[in-house]
Amino acid sequence: MTDRLILTLHNPQSAKALLSEAWMWIKSMLLAGHRLTLDVRPETRSDAQNRRMWAMLADVSRDVDWYGRKLSAEDWKHVFSASLRKLSVVPNLDGTGFVALGLSTSRMTKAEMGDLMELMSAFGSERGVVWSDPMEPPHAV
Repeated sequence: MTDRLILTLHNPQSAKALLSEAWMWIKSMLLAGHRLTLDVRPETRSDAQNRRMWAMLADVSRDVDWYGRKLSAEDWKHVFSASLRKLSVVPNLDGTGFVALGLSTSRMTKAEMGDLMELMSAFGSERGVVWSDPMEPPHAV
């Protein structure tokens, strides 16, 4: 028996059916002495959004100098997500730089990821970024 159950609920009718089926699995796990945790939350970013985000970050990294520096795609991810969320910064441990505090992109909802890509698109377009994918960045893939 698997030790994890993940359900994607799309509408009230299918959710009710899936939850009824899930109850049998939950009941058997509880009867077997397992303690369970139920985490219900909005769906996070899609794989397609994740792939598109990294393609866009690579494009910005290639085409944009930031205050005289070339930043990695990972660095740009932090810049964009911090900007989107209006995050605060604190000095790093040795006081030689700063760390942005906030949300990981892996925990972003599809809507938040769409907002992030929209911000990246506007920023890159203002700075002449040549996008590797000719499609408009998706809002919610």
